[in-house]
Amino acid sequence: MSGVRERAAAGTEVAVAVRTPAWLGEGPTWDGARELLIWVDILNSRVHTYDPSRGGRTVMATEQHVGAAKPRAGGGLVVNLRDGIGLYGPDGGFSWLHREVVPGRRGNDAAVAPDGALWAGTMAYNELAGGGDLKRVTGDGSTVTVLPDVTVSNGIGWSPDGSLMYYNDTPTRRIDVFDVPAGDGSSGADVSGRRTFAEIEQGAGYPDGLTVDADGCVWVALWDGAALRRYTPDGRLERTIGLPVPRPTACAFGGADLRDLYVTTASAGADPSAYPLAGSLLVLPGAEQGLPQAAFAG
Repeated sequence: MSGVRERAAAGTEVAVAVRTPAWLGEGPTWDGARELLIWVDILNSRVHTYDPSRGGRTVMATEQHVGAAKPRAGGGLVVNLRDGIGLYGPDGGFSWLHREVVPGRRGNDAAVAPDGALWAGTMAYNELAGGGDLKRVTGDGSTVTVLPDVTVSNGIGWSPDGSLMYYNDTPTRRIDVFDVPAGDGSSGADVSGRRTFAEIEQGAGYPDGLTVDADGCVWVALWDGAALRRYTPDGRLERTIGLPVPRPTACAFGGADLRDLYVTTASAGADPSAYPLAGSLLVLPGAEQGLPQAAFAG
């Protein structure tokens, strides 16, 4: 961890894990098997890793813009690219799992469900309303479009018992919640009962990436809001943590005990003289207790 530290507006300590001017840092994910944090810089086509115990870092270039990178159960990564879902093996070899070329569209945020399926979102480069979607992709490449006509697909997460799924279509300013069917008879894609969990008021930013902690509380990064928020399971705003950057993009718990909250940020649109930490990977040590994240079953 860097020695550079800032104080958040709410008094919570924010440390700089990796100081870097990522243009569009996104999608932090704790790889428990390797004890590494994985995140991406979408428009620079880079997948980063960070080892907090040793301070080690790696950077891997992808051939297309990469919206998300998640660990695979057998090693390697599953990636949400411009033209679909790809796989990197433990040896670095690449193959397509699901290729779907749509001009003017790219992959954005993604998350692995408790059953090991990847939920992967897309969006139009020009952020055209309804230009993206949300798909569920299984390890054998079977793909179902769960939500069509999405604008900026973001922020996917599940409650501790797996009965609820949270989701953001960022321009709506809403965090939505779905019921997840129980039992082996469901496809895993049959979420239902979409409803508003929380709304972000005008002027407070836009809901971007989110994560759920062990208490079932939902943490969301506010793009153009310079803050994180924590909502209780009943949708009540419990905490706001100010950040020294205008565009935090997503958050995830990591570290050996899953108590450190990592936050990706963007330097896009930020004045570097006013916001020297924009684009960096931040961390809130000991924020709360996180949940272990499933690896992609493919």
